[in-house]
Amino acid sequence: MDFKDVSLTALRVFRAVAEQGTFTAAAASLGYTQSAVSRQIASIERAADTRLLDRRRDGVQLTAAGHLVLRRASVVLDEIERTARELSGMPDHAGTVRVGWVPTAGVVLLPRAIAALRAGHPGITVVTREGGTPALVRALRTGSIDLALISSAPPYRPLDSESPALVARTLTERSLCLALPAAHPLARQDYVDIADLRGQRWIAAPPSSGDRGMGVWPGLDERPDIVHTARDWLAKLHLVAAGAGLTTVPATLAQVAPPGVRVLPVRGGPQEHRRLLLARLPDPPAEATVRVCEALRTAALETGVP
Repeated sequence: MDFKDVSLTALRVFRAVAEQGTFTAAAASLGYTQSAVSRQIASIERAADTRLLDRRRDGVQLTAAGHLVLRRASVVLDEIERTARELSGMPDHAGTVRVGWVPTAGVVLLPRAIAALRAGHPGITVVTREGGTPALVRALRTGSIDLALISSAPPYRPLDSESPALVARTLTERSLCLALPAAHPLARQDYVDIADLRGQRWIAAPPSSGDRGMGVWPGLDERPDIVHTARDWLAKLHLVAAGAGLTTVPATLAQVAPPGVRVLPVRGGPQEHRRLLLARLPDPPAEATVRVCEALRTAALETGVP
């Protein structure tokens, strides 16, 4: 076992694969080819003289040795990144908080929290990145983000099976609603009956987004007719305004719906709710992280009653 010749590139690739869950997604996030990612993983496994990843049909999973290497690699990479910030005159890591967020959190809640932090705690730098819930949970585990704003749907299972468990607090719990064109026949009432959703055209998230078809009403008893896919929520809503189809949205997005869109509740079936969680590792958070958590909780309260 000899790690002397393991490159920083190999460590970054290894962390990206652990975080993204597949070689393909890691390659896309890094701008590498899949073969280049495979070569870097092979080099670090040769240095470790053991398998660090279990290859499965649905992606990869860290072995016990892989978890050990990931913890050490994350320390090294974080120190390198901290050094680069200090050399370039950026704020020290102690005042920098890295936040991952699902797309719905970036429409209202996150900008409001960042504005409050800039006014009340100008010494804190918030660095953000968007992602799906599974990828953000992995990013917490790999140490590449400090906090994650993630979504959760019933039956609200644990975020992952790893130990120790992540600390997660519910910021909001909102009903899922339907966004439809204002000129649509179903938009004439104050609610939509679930039976009327059969045969509708849908605007959904792409399968690769990790949102598991978000955009289609859950539990439909037919194969949905998905005519458009878009990850960006505002893009979905503008497609709705153009009459291109229907999509699901959390109730909080009603306040940013463009003209030509109605956001209505759905009646006649089980009530659909979505939670927005603020998650982190169980280690005691730094002072800057505590302040960001407080700003996010305040912003959540300001968006409506949880």
